[in-house]
Amino acid sequence: MHKPSESNAAPFPPRQDAPRSIPSSCPVSRDPNHPLLHSLQPQSSSPSTTEAQHTTSSTSSTLSKLNPLNYMPSLSNARPTDSPQSVSLPLDRETSTIPRADNDENWEYPSPQQMYNAMLRKGYTDTPAEHVESMVAVHNFLNEGAWREIEEWERIFAPGLSHGWEICSKGEKGIAFERAKQEFLAARREALGLPANQEEEQRKPKLVRFQGRPKEPSPKARMLGMMGMIMPEKFGGEPPFDRHDWYVARKNPDGTVTEVRYVIDYYSGGVQATGEPVFYLDIRPALDTPTAAVERAMRWGGDIWHRASGASAREAAKRDAENNNRG
Repeated sequence: MHKPSESNAAPFPPRQDAPRSIPSSCPVSRDPNHPLLHSLQPQSSSPSTTEAQHTTSSTSSTLSKLNPLNYMPSLSNARPTDSPQSVSLPLDRETSTIPRADNDENWEYPSPQQMYNAMLRKGYTDTPAEHVESMVAVHNFLNEGAWREIEEWERIFAPGLSHGWEICSKGEKGIAFERAKQEFLAARREALGLPANQEEEQRKPKLVRFQGRPKEPSPKARMLGMMGMIMPEKFGGEPPFDRHDWYVARKNPDGTVTEVRYVIDYYSGGVQATGEPVFYLDIRPALDTPTAAVERAMRWGGDIWHRASGASAREAAKRDAENNNRG
């Protein structure tokens, strides 16, 4: 679970050449209307048009306006002539660290103007325009944290379940140590001016597409909600204010690519003493396959196994002995 001191949400397709509009809408949305459900409304037709023809035409027209990579309607990056905003907002879009699966570029986040346009489209006309830039910064921050967590899952399990258990059986401390080692080696390469390890680069996951599903609570969120009703003192709390599904391209050891769906539940964690909001991101692979179920069991059960088997105590004793010998 990712816990940043600020917030953010899901990436956006790259900039397109004018005059095309750019798909945009804040994925961390409290909007109760899913874009597909909201958009697929029948339109008027001539009396000679049959109901079946009308439905097909309406659906095709609506789907043609949606980007298949995020299922969101296209929005302009320009300030609307009737916009109630009191200040001009930047049009520049920040490039994320999240690689795209369809090309060699990274996903781009929405500009503050796009974010504001998306909020207007969803009916939030009372949003202070001067706060939008901060909202975009929070939005981007959370996305980066979510992707780092997904990279962690992929680093552990993309090489195979045996590799996954080798890492997970060392507990969360072992996972953190492995992550720190990888980060140290990468920083060392960069400091020495050495090129990145191409084999490792090719194994890195890439984001295929994403979808906001705020009106569809995940099975885990529903289960926690039910447990909160039964045992509020232990499981009580606010439900997630949003849910996203991120579809990730995983490079398998044999060179093939598998699409893995990750579920992200967004929880509000209140406000810090400094006034900064806190958000919790619960990120895990969806239970679409038996392999995903095993991965989740390994990740969450590995730490319990590590402590129950006495491995953590043996490691602590070994460290104490080494320190005594050095002393």
